[in-house]
Amino acid sequence: MDPVHAQEELEIRTKGRGLVSIQKEVAAIVRNAGVAVGQAHLFLLHTSAGLLITENADPDVHRDLESWLRTQAPEGTDRYLHDAEGPDDMPAHLRTALTQTQLSVPVAAGRMVLGTWQGIYLFEHRRDPPRREIALHLIGE
Repeated sequence: MDPVHAQEELEIRTKGRGLVSIQKEVAAIVRNAGVAVGQAHLFLLHTSAGLLITENADPDVHRDLESWLRTQAPEGTDRYLHDAEGPDDMPAHLRTALTQTQLSVPVAAGRMVLGTWQGIYLFEHRRDPPRREIALHLIGE
């Protein structure tokens, strides 16, 4: 069987800081690409947001993740030199360094292989609701 390659770009509009599920959009691309077995690779084209596979059932997990990141990269301190886009600019870059900008997910039987409680999220680290782009590459057969 010949390998299948598909490349798509997702545009996600966020409502500001927090987790945004992108699983339905990614699943639709996988389904439409016709890849039965392979891998989906997501790459975020930004430096102030992240990608994350995390709990998809209990919203307290999302609140706790955000709270923990707030303590690791707080706003309003005088320790940052970079503030070109405001007081949440450098903390957003630090949060990105603590999260991920790319993910790989296996595909089997034409669907992403995820655990029962796993979901795919864009983790927005800025307060203002920006538009985010994700490059998605599928390879398989």
